[in-house]
Amino acid sequence: MTAPLRHVELSVAGNEASDLLPVLSPSLLEAHGARRGLWTVLDEGPVEACVALLVQDHEGRWAAHHQGFDAGAEAGRTEDGEALAHRDGWVYVVGSHFGSKGGPLRPKRAFFARFREADAARGVVKLHVVRNQLRLHRAINDALLDADISPLPPGERVQRQFIRETQVRGAAKAKSWTSRVIIGDLPVNVEAAAFTPAGTLLLGLRFPVTQDGEPILVEISGVEGMFDADPRTWPAVVRAYALTGVTPPGTLTGFRALTAVDGGFEAVVGSIDALGKGSVLLDDHPTGGDITCTHVRFALGSNSRVAGEVVDDLAPFHNVEGIAVVDGERIYVTDEDHRIALWHD
Repeated sequence: MTAPLRHVELSVAGNEASDLLPVLSPSLLEAHGARRGLWTVLDEGPVEACVALLVQDHEGRWAAHHQGFDAGAEAGRTEDGEALAHRDGWVYVVGSHFGSKGGPLRPKRAFFARFREADAARGVVKLHVVRNQLRLHRAINDALLDADISPLPPGERVQRQFIRETQVRGAAKAKSWTSRVIIGDLPVNVEAAAFTPAGTLLLGLRFPVTQDGEPILVEISGVEGMFDADPRTWPAVVRAYALTGVTPPGTLTGFRALTAVDGGFEAVVGSIDALGKGSVLLDDHPTGGDITCTHVRFALGSNSRVAGEVVDDLAPFHNVEGIAVVDGERIYVTDEDHRIALWHD
């Protein structure tokens, strides 16, 4: 690491954080007497109970606030929110679309949600939640088959625990999404998100990775259309990318965090899953575990292979879960038990 980072510990709902997103609404900052703020998503529980606001006052003190939401009929029907992104005054929350570390896939994690950021200045906010019933899983897997990049084939245990077991459970309950999971699929773990200037959404995947162990990005369209009652538009993959030049030889790295900065992107890459927690991914792909995090930057171009530039080696951290750049200052959040740990310049 180029320079020591300052450390702030916060607590909200006894839960750990999974992303950071700068607050853009002046009225929301004013309501909290804050000079700046960050949204974070907590990864244990339904999305309406797992979004928090971190604010810094004009004297430099940080505080955490648990934001109240009304998810209507979708209350309690989601879990594992992982990523946050801004678009046209909305804050979007994206589920992991993954499963537990031992599988199978969990459709409750295949969701998008959004709320008007400025509304949070007035208390409880209407949260629009759409569960896509593994449509994004299908779209990403189909796109990767035709992409200019080559994903790492799924290991035998990954295929059994994440794909076959998902099929078995879906068929046993006569779920409509069962046909969207096909033998040979790769489980998709969405870990990061940011909108492009064109309005498409860039998703950073923790898994799958390429055959060379490189992190994969997918660019999707149709995000706003998912929230239209009739007709509803489901997401389509515009393109898949491999981030090159940031993976140590002989290892696998995936995305941990992503933020849009000045027409480009900054991100954190690291392990494809945590060590010592029964990960089926690491059982099949052990070189993807003992990887410390790296801060990188890149810009999209016409090529599906995107050159990444290393900004900072974040060793010894293995568990950076969010990144934000505010007023030229980098801020990270790490995955800690029952607390939120901010690290900043």
